[in-house]
Amino acid sequence: MKSAGILVTGVGTALPGVAGPADLLRSAPTGTEPQVDPAALLGKRGLRYKDRASQLALCAARDGLRAAGLLSADGSELTVPGASVGVVASSNLGNLDTVCSVADGIAELGVDGISPMGLPNASSNVIASTVAIRHGLRGPNLMVCNGAPSGLDAVFWGAATVAARRADRVLVIGVETDNRYVRGLLDDPDGQLLDGAVSLVLERPEAAAERGVAAVAVLGRSTRQTGVVSCLERLVDGDGREPGVWFVPEGYGARENRAARTDGDGPVPGEVPRVDLTTVFGRASGALGVLQCAAAVGWFAGAGAGSDRHALVTTGGDGDDAVASYLLMPPGSAA
Repeated sequence: MKSAGILVTGVGTALPGVAGPADLLRSAPTGTEPQVDPAALLGKRGLRYKDRASQLALCAARDGLRAAGLLSADGSELTVPGASVGVVASSNLGNLDTVCSVADGIAELGVDGISPMGLPNASSNVIASTVAIRHGLRGPNLMVCNGAPSGLDAVFWGAATVAARRADRVLVIGVETDNRYVRGLLDDPDGQLLDGAVSLVLERPEAAAERGVAAVAVLGRSTRQTGVVSCLERLVDGDGREPGVWFVPEGYGARENRAARTDGDGPVPGEVPRVDLTTVFGRASGALGVLQCAAAVGWFAGAGAGSDRHALVTTGGDGDDAVASYLLMPPGSAA
Protein backbone atom coordinates (compact mmCIF):
# COMPACT_ATOMS: atom_id res chain seq x y z
CA MET A 1 0.00 0.00 0.00
CA LYS A 2 1.29 3.42 -0.91
CA SER A 3 1.70 5.52 2.27
CA ALA A 4 4.20 8.08 0.95
CA GLY A 5 2.91 11.64 0.89
CA ILE A 6 1.18 11.40 4.27
CA LEU A 7 1.83 14.54 6.31
CA VAL A 8 3.28 14.89 9.78
CA THR A 9 1.25 17.72 11.32
CA GLY A 10 2.30 17.50 14.97
CA VAL A 11 5.05 16.22 17.26
CA GLY A 12 4.80 15.63 21.00
CA THR A 13 7.53 14.82 23.50
CA ALA A 14 7.73 13.62 27.09
CA LEU A 15 11.49 13.35 27.61
CA PRO A 16 13.84 14.82 30.23
CA GLY A 17 15.08 18.25 29.18
CA VAL A 18 13.13 18.26 25.90
CA ALA A 19 10.65 21.04 25.17
CA GLY A 20 10.19 20.31 21.47
CA PRO A 21 11.65 18.59 18.39
CA ALA A 22 14.65 20.95 18.17
CA ASP A 23 15.88 19.71 21.57
CA LEU A 24 16.14 16.17 20.18
CA LEU A 25 19.23 17.20 18.20
CA ARG A 26 21.49 18.01 21.12
CA SER A 27 24.80 16.22 20.85
CA ALA A 28 25.23 14.83 24.35
CA PRO A 29 23.18 14.11 27.47
CA THR A 30 23.58 16.59 30.30
CA GLY A 31 22.71 14.06 32.96
CA THR A 32 21.08 16.72 35.13
CA GLU A 33 17.45 16.71 33.98
CA PRO A 34 14.92 15.04 36.29
CA GLN A 35 12.62 12.35 34.94
CA VAL A 36 9.37 13.47 33.41
CA ASP A 37 6.66 13.88 36.07
CA PRO A 38 3.32 13.07 34.40
CA ALA A 39 1.31 14.34 37.37
CA ALA A 40 2.98 17.74 37.08
CA LEU A 41 2.12 17.90 33.37
CA LEU A 42 -1.36 16.38 33.37
CA GLY A 43 -2.55 16.64 36.96
CA LYS A 44 -3.04 13.64 39.23
CA ARG A 45 -6.62 12.95 38.23
CA GLY A 46 -6.94 9.71 36.30
CA LEU A 47 -3.29 8.66 36.73
CA ARG A 48 -3.45 6.79 40.03
CA TYR A 49 -3.72 3.28 38.62
CA LYS A 50 -1.90 3.88 35.32
CA ASP A 51 1.49 2.33 34.72
CA ARG A 52 4.38 4.70 33.95
CA ALA A 53 4.50 3.82 30.25
CA SER A 54 0.85 4.78 29.84
CA GLN A 55 1.36 7.98 31.83
CA LEU A 56 4.31 9.02 29.66
CA ALA A 57 2.35 8.16 26.52
CA LEU A 58 -0.51 10.37 27.73
CA CYS A 59 1.92 13.29 28.13
CA ALA A 60 3.39 12.89 24.64
CA ALA A 61 -0.06 12.30 23.14
CA ARG A 62 -1.48 15.52 24.54
CA ASP A 63 1.59 17.44 23.39
CA GLY A 64 1.32 16.02 19.87
CA LEU A 65 -2.43 16.56 19.56
CA ARG A 66 -1.99 20.16 20.69
CA ALA A 67 0.84 20.75 18.23
CA ALA A 68 -1.38 19.49 15.42
CA GLY A 69 -4.29 21.71 16.47
CA LEU A 70 -6.47 18.74 17.38
CA LEU A 71 -7.19 19.82 20.97
CA SER A 72 -9.06 22.85 22.23
CA ALA A 73 -7.07 25.63 23.91
CA ASP A 74 -7.61 24.16 27.37
CA GLY A 75 -6.90 20.62 26.14
CA SER A 76 -10.30 19.37 27.27
CA GLU A 77 -11.77 18.25 23.94
CA LEU A 78 -10.97 17.35 20.36
CA THR A 79 -11.46 19.83 17.55
CA VAL A 80 -12.32 17.01 15.12
CA PRO A 81 -14.64 13.98 15.37
CA GLY A 82 -13.14 11.27 17.56
CA ALA A 83 -13.84 8.61 14.93
CA SER A 84 -11.49 10.41 12.55
CA VAL A 85 -8.45 9.81 14.77
CA GLY A 86 -6.71 6.46 15.23
CA VAL A 87 -3.89 5.43 17.56
CA VAL A 88 -0.85 3.25 16.89
CA ALA A 89 1.57 2.81 19.79
CA SER A 90 4.95 1.08 19.85
CA SER A 91 6.65 -0.27 22.97
CA ASN A 92 8.54 -3.50 23.41
CA LEU A 93 9.11 -3.24 27.16
CA GLY A 94 6.86 -0.42 28.35
CA ASN A 95 4.67 -2.38 30.75
CA LEU A 96 7.18 -5.11 31.55
CA ASP A 97 7.29 -3.89 35.15
CA THR A 98 3.54 -4.43 35.52
CA VAL A 99 3.64 -7.89 33.97
CA CYS A 100 6.57 -8.96 36.16
CA SER A 101 5.13 -7.47 39.36
CA VAL A 102 1.82 -9.25 38.73
CA ALA A 103 3.68 -12.53 38.14
CA ASP A 104 5.73 -11.98 41.30
CA GLY A 105 2.58 -11.22 43.28
CA ILE A 106 0.85 -14.38 42.09
CA ALA A 107 3.91 -16.45 42.97
CA GLU A 108 4.13 -14.95 46.46
CA LEU A 109 0.48 -14.36 47.41
CA GLY A 110 -1.65 -16.20 44.89
CA VAL A 111 -4.35 -14.58 42.76
CA ASP A 112 -6.11 -13.18 45.84
CA GLY A 113 -3.14 -10.86 46.40
CA ILE A 114 -3.39 -9.15 43.01
CA SER A 115 -4.97 -5.72 42.77
CA PRO A 116 -7.93 -5.68 40.37
CA MET A 117 -7.10 -2.04 39.59
CA GLY A 118 -3.54 -2.74 38.49
CA LEU A 119 -4.09 -6.00 36.62
CA PRO A 120 -5.50 -4.38 33.42
CA ASN A 121 -2.13 -2.65 32.98
CA ALA A 122 -0.63 -6.05 32.16
CA SER A 123 -2.43 -6.03 28.81
CA SER A 124 -0.07 -5.55 25.88
CA ASN A 125 -2.48 -2.99 24.39
CA VAL A 126 -2.84 -0.89 27.53
CA ILE A 127 -0.80 2.07 26.22
CA ALA A 128 -2.72 2.54 22.96
CA SER A 129 -6.10 1.97 24.59
CA THR A 130 -5.37 4.32 27.52
CA VAL A 131 -4.55 7.18 25.14
CA ALA A 132 -7.61 6.49 23.00
CA ILE A 133 -9.97 6.41 25.98
CA ARG A 134 -8.48 9.55 27.54
CA HIS A 135 -8.99 11.66 24.41
CA GLY A 136 -11.96 9.91 22.83
CA LEU A 137 -10.01 8.71 19.79
CA ARG A 138 -12.40 6.17 18.28
CA GLY A 139 -10.54 5.33 15.09
CA PRO A 140 -8.49 2.13 14.60
CA ASN A 141 -6.38 1.24 17.63
CA LEU A 142 -3.19 -0.82 17.40
CA MET A 143 -0.27 -1.74 19.64
CA VAL A 144 3.03 -2.77 18.00
CA CYS A 145 5.60 -4.77 19.98
CA ASN A 146 7.90 -5.89 17.20
CA GLY A 147 11.51 -5.75 18.31
CA ALA A 148 14.13 -3.39 16.91
CA PRO A 149 12.11 -2.02 13.95
CA SER A 150 8.93 -1.64 16.02
CA GLY A 151 8.89 2.19 16.07
CA LEU A 152 9.09 2.57 12.30
CA ASP A 153 6.68 -0.33 11.87
CA ALA A 154 4.22 1.74 13.95
CA VAL A 155 4.81 4.75 11.69
CA PHE A 156 4.19 2.57 8.63
CA TRP A 157 0.94 1.13 9.98
CA GLY A 158 -0.22 4.56 11.05
CA ALA A 159 0.47 5.91 7.55
CA ALA A 160 -1.15 2.88 5.91
CA THR A 161 -4.26 3.38 8.03
CA VAL A 162 -4.50 6.98 6.84
CA ALA A 163 -3.72 6.09 3.22
CA ALA A 164 -6.48 3.45 3.28
CA ARG A 165 -8.88 6.12 4.59
CA ARG A 166 -9.62 4.12 7.71
CA ALA A 167 -8.97 7.40 9.54
CA ASP A 168 -8.18 10.96 8.51
CA ARG A 169 -5.31 11.09 10.96
CA VAL A 170 -3.44 8.73 13.29
CA LEU A 171 -1.56 9.49 16.49
CA VAL A 172 1.62 7.38 16.55
CA ILE A 173 3.35 6.96 19.94
CA GLY A 174 6.67 5.44 20.92
CA VAL A 175 7.37 4.88 24.63
CA GLU A 176 9.76 2.94 26.83
CA THR A 177 10.57 3.10 30.55
CA ASP A 178 13.63 2.63 32.73
CA ASN A 179 13.06 0.29 35.67
CA ARG A 180 14.71 -2.67 37.37
CA TYR A 181 12.83 -5.24 35.30
CA VAL A 182 13.92 -3.72 31.99
CA ARG A 183 17.49 -3.33 33.24
CA GLY A 184 17.55 -6.96 34.26
CA LEU A 185 16.13 -8.22 30.98
CA LEU A 186 18.55 -6.14 28.90
CA ASP A 187 21.49 -6.78 31.26
CA ASP A 188 21.97 -3.02 31.63
CA PRO A 189 22.61 -2.39 35.36
CA ASP A 190 23.67 1.22 34.76
CA GLY A 191 20.28 2.06 33.30
CA GLN A 192 21.38 3.62 30.00
CA LEU A 193 17.77 3.40 28.91
CA LEU A 194 15.16 5.74 27.50
CA ASP A 195 12.52 6.77 30.01
CA GLY A 196 10.06 8.80 27.99
CA ALA A 197 7.67 9.01 25.07
CA VAL A 198 7.33 10.69 21.68
CA SER A 199 4.30 11.14 19.43
CA LEU A 200 3.58 12.03 15.80
CA VAL A 201 0.31 13.03 14.18
CA LEU A 202 0.06 11.59 10.65
CA GLU A 203 -2.64 13.10 8.46
CA ARG A 204 -4.06 12.98 4.96
CA PRO A 205 -3.12 16.14 3.03
CA GLU A 206 -6.79 16.84 2.25
CA ALA A 207 -7.77 16.56 5.91
CA ALA A 208 -4.97 18.89 6.99
CA ALA A 209 -5.93 21.39 4.28
CA GLU A 210 -9.54 21.38 5.48
CA ARG A 211 -8.32 22.38 8.94
CA GLY A 212 -5.83 24.93 7.59
CA VAL A 213 -2.91 23.12 9.23
CA ALA A 214 0.57 23.05 7.71
CA ALA A 215 2.83 20.01 7.69
CA VAL A 216 6.09 19.87 9.64
CA ALA A 217 7.34 16.96 7.49
CA VAL A 218 6.13 14.63 4.74
CA LEU A 219 6.54 10.86 4.76
CA GLY A 220 8.46 9.53 1.79
CA ARG A 221 9.31 5.99 0.75
CA SER A 222 9.81 3.21 3.27
CA THR A 223 11.17 -0.31 3.21
CA ARG A 224 11.78 -3.28 5.48
CA GLN A 225 14.69 -5.61 4.71
CA THR A 226 17.04 -8.09 6.35
CA GLY A 227 20.02 -5.72 6.49
CA VAL A 228 20.95 -2.05 6.75
CA VAL A 229 22.64 -1.74 3.35
CA SER A 230 19.76 -3.42 1.51
CA CYS A 231 17.42 -0.85 3.07
CA LEU A 232 19.65 2.01 1.98
CA GLU A 233 19.95 0.69 -1.57
CA ARG A 234 16.16 0.73 -1.91
CA LEU A 235 15.69 4.23 -0.51
CA VAL A 236 18.70 6.27 -1.59
CA ASP A 237 18.58 7.01 -5.31
CA GLY A 238 22.31 7.04 -5.88
CA ASP A 239 21.90 9.92 -8.34
CA GLY A 240 23.86 12.42 -6.28
CA ARG A 241 20.88 13.63 -4.24
CA GLU A 242 21.87 12.04 -0.97
CA PRO A 243 19.95 12.66 2.28
CA GLY A 244 20.93 15.63 4.41
CA VAL A 245 21.09 13.57 7.61
CA TRP A 246 20.89 9.93 8.58
CA PHE A 247 19.43 8.87 11.93
CA VAL A 248 21.15 5.53 12.35
CA PRO A 249 20.14 2.38 14.26
CA GLU A 250 21.17 2.00 17.88
CA GLY A 251 24.95 1.64 18.17
CA TYR A 252 25.48 1.75 14.42
CA GLY A 253 28.01 4.54 14.74
CA ALA A 254 30.36 2.14 16.44
CA ARG A 255 32.31 0.30 13.73
CA GLU A 256 32.58 -2.82 15.90
CA ASN A 257 28.78 -3.12 15.96
CA ARG A 258 28.47 -3.36 12.19
CA ALA A 259 28.43 -6.62 10.30
CA ALA A 260 31.64 -7.34 8.42
CA ARG A 261 31.33 -6.04 4.90
CA THR A 262 33.30 -4.13 2.30
CA ASP A 263 30.65 -1.72 1.02
CA GLY A 264 30.61 0.63 4.03
CA ASP A 265 27.23 2.32 4.17
CA GLY A 266 26.26 1.56 0.62
CA PRO A 267 24.81 4.53 -1.24
CA VAL A 268 25.01 6.97 1.72
CA PRO A 269 28.17 9.09 1.27
CA GLY A 270 30.49 9.39 4.23
CA GLU A 271 29.99 13.15 4.50
CA VAL A 272 26.27 12.76 5.35
CA PRO A 273 25.95 13.40 9.12
CA ARG A 274 25.05 10.31 11.13
CA VAL A 275 23.05 10.74 14.34
CA ASP A 276 22.61 7.99 16.93
CA LEU A 277 19.91 9.32 19.27
CA THR A 278 20.47 6.49 21.73
CA THR A 279 23.81 8.01 22.75
CA VAL A 280 21.85 10.99 24.11
CA PHE A 281 18.55 9.53 25.28
CA GLY A 282 19.49 5.93 26.03
CA ARG A 283 18.52 2.63 24.45
CA ALA A 284 15.08 3.31 23.02
CA SER A 285 13.89 -0.10 21.77
CA GLY A 286 10.35 0.23 20.42
CA ALA A 287 10.33 4.02 20.77
CA LEU A 288 13.40 4.64 18.61
CA GLY A 289 11.76 4.91 15.18
CA VAL A 290 9.18 7.43 16.41
CA LEU A 291 11.93 9.35 18.21
CA GLN A 292 13.98 9.47 15.00
CA CYS A 293 11.06 10.83 12.98
CA ALA A 294 10.46 13.52 15.60
CA ALA A 295 14.15 14.44 15.48
CA ALA A 296 13.92 14.67 11.68
CA VAL A 297 11.17 17.27 12.15
CA GLY A 298 13.55 19.17 14.43
CA TRP A 299 16.26 18.94 11.78
CA PHE A 300 13.94 20.35 9.09
CA ALA A 301 13.16 23.30 11.37
CA GLY A 302 16.80 23.89 12.24
CA ALA A 303 19.90 22.79 10.36
CA GLY A 304 17.87 21.53 7.41
CA ALA A 305 15.60 24.57 7.11
CA GLY A 306 15.36 25.81 3.52
CA SER A 307 16.97 22.66 2.15
CA ASP A 308 15.27 20.15 -0.13
CA ARG A 309 17.34 17.33 1.36
CA HIS A 310 15.55 14.38 2.90
CA ALA A 311 16.11 12.87 6.32
CA LEU A 312 16.83 9.14 6.40
CA VAL A 313 15.81 7.15 9.49
CA THR A 314 16.68 3.51 10.14
CA THR A 315 15.93 1.12 12.99
CA GLY A 316 17.28 -2.36 13.51
CA GLY A 317 20.74 -3.62 12.70
CA ASP A 318 22.24 -6.45 10.70
CA GLY A 319 22.00 -8.75 13.70
CA ASP A 320 18.28 -8.16 14.22
CA ASP A 321 15.35 -9.98 12.67
CA ALA A 322 14.64 -7.06 10.35
CA VAL A 323 15.65 -3.51 9.50
CA ALA A 324 13.12 -0.77 8.74
CA SER A 325 13.86 2.55 7.10
CA TYR A 326 11.96 5.69 6.05
CA LEU A 327 12.69 8.81 4.08
CA LEU A 328 11.12 11.96 5.50
CA MET A 329 10.83 15.00 3.28
CA PRO A 330 10.75 18.67 4.33
CA PRO A 331 7.45 20.55 4.69
CA GLY A 332 6.07 21.68 1.34
CA SER A 333 7.41 18.68 -0.57
CA ALA A 334 5.07 17.26 -3.18
CA ALA A 335 3.00 14.33 -1.99
